[in-house]
Amino acid sequence: MPAIILPMTREDILKRMEDVQSLPTLPPIVSKLNEMVNDQEVTASRLGKIIEKDQVLTAKLLKMVNSSFFGFPQRISTIPNALVLLGFNVIKTLIVTSSIFEVMQASDVKLFEHSLGCAAAAGIIARRRGIKNPEEVSTAGLIHDLGKIVMRAEFPEEYDRILAAARERRISVREVEEEIVGMGHGEIGGLLASRWNLPESLVLPVRFHHTPERAGDHKKIAAIVHFSDILVRAVGYGSGGDPWVPPLDHGAWERIKFGKREAEEILMELEEKLAELQNFTVDIS
Repeated sequence: MPAIILPMTREDILKRMEDVQSLPTLPPIVSKLNEMVNDQEVTASRLGKIIEKDQVLTAKLLKMVNSSFFGFPQRISTIPNALVLLGFNVIKTLIVTSSIFEVMQASDVKLFEHSLGCAAAAGIIARRRGIKNPEEVSTAGLIHDLGKIVMRAEFPEEYDRILAAARERRISVREVEEEIVGMGHGEIGGLLASRWNLPESLVLPVRFHHTPERAGDHKKIAAIVHFSDILVRAVGYGSGGDPWVPPLDHGAWERIKFGKREAEEILMELEEKLAELQNFTVDIS
């Protein structure tokens, strides 16, 4: 009889995450930017000049901000311009996560594609729903599966067991996570995003993208990310780790619902963006 393996406790997970070793470390520039952004006198130009001292990071950022999941009609050629158009929260998040997405692109290209697709869909829906900063919603879509990246990197044995159990039992990865790890990927991703001092408008949609009505003041953003995740899975772009389309949360649908004609328009717009993203890479080498 096989041994019964109990799930890790919440305390075990939190302790392991206190010193995440397998993910790329945060660039030193993040601490400097955090200090500067608290200065009310600081300008986008000054912040941009600090970032632009790192030429590799600058090239990665400009590549990401000019990609189809943000969808700006004109090319953004400087970091100060990107800061003005996207805001510090988005740029900081891209700085923090650009190296992680480079790793994910190499190790799990299907999850990378799924994340790009979710970002594109979230931006389309956010603009149609009049969200003040649709680029931040795109960014929430981009990092919504951050917890899966953490699990793959920090809990590789458990993650392999999760994938195997999901395949064998023909259920979603999410349904197995709590059994084996003791915590879902949404909560793990939210914990890491919070540890990186990302704003609640990103942390809560990441944490609650499967249960968006729990996202406090950011329920609408979480609802958009939730539906975008479902939509991108339904069209078959990339993979979230299993072939199943998650159930649609009724409360989330009530916040963003649209009719058949608008749904067709969203799908057409999304197909165009996904085609443009087909060969997108973070690597600039």
